[in-house]
Amino acid sequence: MTFLSRRLRRRWLFPALIVTVGFAALAGRSYADDVAGSDDAAEPSADAEPVSYYNDVRPIFQQHCQGCHQPAKASGEYVMVSHDALLAAGESGEVGVVPGDPEASELLRQITPNGDDPPAMPKDREPLSADQIELVRLWIATGAVDDSPPSNEPLIDAAHPPVYLQPPVITSLAYSPDGTLLAVSAYHEVILLNADNGERVARLVGVSERIESIAFSPDGSRIAITGGSPGLFGEIQVWNTASRELEMSLPVTYDTLYGAAWSPDGKLISFGCADNTVRAIDATTGERRLYQGAHSDWVLDTDFSTDGSHLVSVSRDRSMKLTEVATQRFIDNITSITPGALKGGLIAVERRPEKDELLVGGADGAPKLYQMYRTQKRVIGDDFNLIRAFEPLPGRVMAVQFNHDGSRFVAASSAHGDGAARVYQTDDGAVVSRFAEDRGPLYAAAFRRDVPQVTVGGLSGTVSTYNADTGELIREFMPVPISDAASLATGPAADATAAPQAETDEATAPATNN
Repeated sequence: MTFLSRRLRRRWLFPALIVTVGFAALAGRSYADDVAGSDDAAEPSADAEPVSYYNDVRPIFQQHCQGCHQPAKASGEYVMVSHDALLAAGESGEVGVVPGDPEASELLRQITPNGDDPPAMPKDREPLSADQIELVRLWIATGAVDDSPPSNEPLIDAAHPPVYLQPPVITSLAYSPDGTLLAVSAYHEVILLNADNGERVARLVGVSERIESIAFSPDGSRIAITGGSPGLFGEIQVWNTASRELEMSLPVTYDTLYGAAWSPDGKLISFGCADNTVRAIDATTGERRLYQGAHSDWVLDTDFSTDGSHLVSVSRDRSMKLTEVATQRFIDNITSITPGALKGGLIAVERRPEKDELLVGGADGAPKLYQMYRTQKRVIGDDFNLIRAFEPLPGRVMAVQFNHDGSRFVAASSAHGDGAARVYQTDDGAVVSRFAEDRGPLYAAAFRRDVPQVTVGGLSGTVSTYNADTGELIREFMPVPISDAASLATGPAADATAAPQAETDEATAPATNN
């Protein structure tokens, strides 16, 4: 194989971004096409364009390797999130990268095919293309130089959690099934809080800068998180709730992932993608079990039927679709397909506990309840599956969630700098309580299972918990520690995993951003 052409090389280059971690959309032929020609790599010529670690090599490792080789999950005791870590040895004692000596570099041996046999790494994933392997080899051969710009540091990972100068936007909230934990999205992390007092219990720090959804498994033992970095990569993470250990980090597509949901038996995790697809993976191995491309715009949320046989997805394309899990076959549009019947995209969906009924929210501001399965022939113009439309909220409905038995639900909205939340009776549509109308745009809502409490969050970055019956504020607080510029100049921020955040009452609640 000859040295990569300048034209091909340019496909790997992209401007340095002021983010901590990002996956690049890498070019390259498939492994099957390249394996036959992977052994005849030539030495770089004297006038060859140098290989950049930051622009060329680092994105390959981010896309294919860092899911299993990061501080939160260091497979083989080898970490690949920094240049220094690459030069260290792993569990085997062999040094990963030996500058100037590709033959002595264990990392290169692990990613290179051995004759007709596929490479050992990435484990259980698509192998690197021959072009990508050649880039790594040439980088090592020319000294394995670190050309990362200063703005690329410090890294954000489990050993270096985020430091906040202002509250992060809250895009997702989730209570554990037993009601003891509240999970809150932040920047590069999910914060686990004591649901009774708001005290921080743990910080689950991963590589995704944006967190879009959080879902506890049915038994509460694991947590699925979707997110990514817009335009760079999507990722699904699976954490062990008790040990706080990252069990899986799976890169999927080249944009953010949305709407994680567990199948009722806890064996599958579904999610939506910005490439208009809905997917489901094996919750243990990460193997893809479902792929459906019937939507024509981003898929923002998903949920399973009561028996796990069907998957529901909602999208910006104004539709709610039904897919059969076993066959991956599109079955039906649950919502009306008549142009103009729906006034905008759909954003959130949740199945009613123990019933195949679906609560959906979207751009028209009105929560709606649908039956999952059609029982009569579709007629153009009908919306037969609609059971009930509820009193609209101002703006877009961004989040919906039922209480433990499905008799009530909470909905939260965002409207041009404002927001609102309401609790409804499911069967008669009555509004039980109204609240959070002065808290700015709301993007997340969660109904606690063991007591009548609901929690909302959004642009202001505050976590606000209310009495579901009365709408009275119970507590409000910041889920993350906020530092000032002076503290950053003098030293690291105080550890946030154990220190409780002071509660505020309604009179002293911090002002929201409008």
